[in-house]
Amino acid sequence: MTDQSAPTAISGSDSSVLIGRGVLAVTIGNMLEFYDFITYSFFAIQIGHTFFSSNSQYTSLMLSLATFGAGFVTRPIGAVVIGSYSDRAGRRPAMVLSFAMMGSAIIVLALTPSYATIGIAAPIIVIIARMVQGFSLGGEVGPTTAYLMEVAPPNRRGIAVSWQPASQEIAATAGALVGVLLSRTMSEAALDSYGWRIAFLIGAACLPFGLWLRAGLPETVDLQAVETHMKGARKRLGAVRANTGIIILGLLVLASGTIITYVGQYMTTYAENTLHVATELAFATSVISNGLGIVGALSGGWLADRIGRWPVMVWPQLAALLLTYPIFLWIVDTQSAWALLGGFGFLSLVGSIPYSAFYVALAEGLPQNIRGGAFATIYAVAIAAFGGTAQLIVTWLIHVTGNALAPAWYMLLATAIGLAAMAMMRETAPDRVAGTDR
Repeated sequence: MTDQSAPTAISGSDSSVLIGRGVLAVTIGNMLEFYDFITYSFFAIQIGHTFFSSNSQYTSLMLSLATFGAGFVTRPIGAVVIGSYSDRAGRRPAMVLSFAMMGSAIIVLALTPSYATIGIAAPIIVIIARMVQGFSLGGEVGPTTAYLMEVAPPNRRGIAVSWQPASQEIAATAGALVGVLLSRTMSEAALDSYGWRIAFLIGAACLPFGLWLRAGLPETVDLQAVETHMKGARKRLGAVRANTGIIILGLLVLASGTIITYVGQYMTTYAENTLHVATELAFATSVISNGLGIVGALSGGWLADRIGRWPVMVWPQLAALLLTYPIFLWIVDTQSAWALLGGFGFLSLVGSIPYSAFYVALAEGLPQNIRGGAFATIYAVAIAAFGGTAQLIVTWLIHVTGNALAPAWYMLLATAIGLAAMAMMRETAPDRVAGTDR
């Protein structure tokens, strides 16, 4: 009988091929998906002007952010459908499906005419496209994280899985770089009118390459064993009940992480709309912070392979908790380029380290027969509840309090909850868990 808690070996592949071909394909595909999803938040103001008719800049921005949040409503549905599909049919077809759906939604969003051109149909089409994007992205994270963990040898799982959060940071960096380039080369009127569409179409142009890469991946799930031993939902529900503890802790950590992430991605809009800095500096802040986030994510995975998952989760998260308020106070008081670039960049570096260790710990802690679906659902539910509302809540807090430090308050609460949940998780590194073959 096949041990469903252990990843299926891929015959004839050494570690360099596994980390090379497999991880590259997953990372690039995941990066392209997140690039387009995150790019929306960078151009929230411009998209609001295009699709929502309002005389109030605040109302237009809030409607745009609400549409951004619509993509989170369908994430749990996509997580259950595509994530469970990956446990039954394999990781590869699930990853191809989610990527193809995302590509269709991106093209629709980029090419939809403005409110001035087609009226109320414009925001309706955009909302539907966002919901399709949310569905596909909800089913993206679980299967890809499971694949990265399963394709890697035990002593390299940390660095392999770290490419999951790192790819999100790469996507955000790429989106910010495109924003900087467009803001430098286009007038504000042109950027508002069609420049943001160019950013989305750049991502869409990469879709054929991503699909080709994913279609050629080796499978990590033993489909014959699935056919023989996993008929019906009763066995999967039993596995879910047996892992309730880690599922609840995973929800808390991912709720924390998604608030931090989406408040961080909001820094472009925050710097431009609240601190009133130049658009170019606002985008540069995201480029630097996300670039350092890549370094932090990969460092976290590397450290998790060497000293274990638990210490890499807990101690950097504690450091981020202590640093958040002083750095935001420095940014708001000075509103200088050095504070924005250096302060928030350093906070992103430190704050990215624990989540790579968490991703691999959660993947290792879940048995393979529910790994894709459970991870996807945990991720999607946490993000639907907190990620889709994070930027709305921060914008509302700033508006009603008139205090530019509102993002720091929300991030402090999220970081503290994440720290408590991480501290309660057990160590899962294979060489540190005696007698356990994960």
